[in-house]
Amino acid sequence: MRIEPLDDKVVVKRTEADETTAGGIVLPDAAREKPQEGRILSVGNGRLMVDGSRSELQISEGDRVLFSSYAGTEIEVDGGQLLIMNETDILAVLE
Repeated sequence: MRIEPLDDKVVVKRTEADETTAGGIVLPDAAREKPQEGRILSVGNGRLMVDGSRSELQISEGDRVLFSSYAGTEIEVDGGQLLIMNETDILAVLE
């Protein structure tokens, strides 16, 4: 299923959490922190401006991004977890 976000929303797939620490200790699921990094799967068509035009998003599909801890709404699609968030919740594009 493809999700097409509206306005300035984006769909993000969060990267996988580390399963071990730097010292080699295996972390149980409950102890793992959710990563604040992900890949953009789809973007909306931009925020609607007062004059009726749409502003372009600064990010595009495929970008690797860093976002705030509590950003977005988690949804389940085809057995996987995705996030839908505002473009303003994205802190940086990683290269």
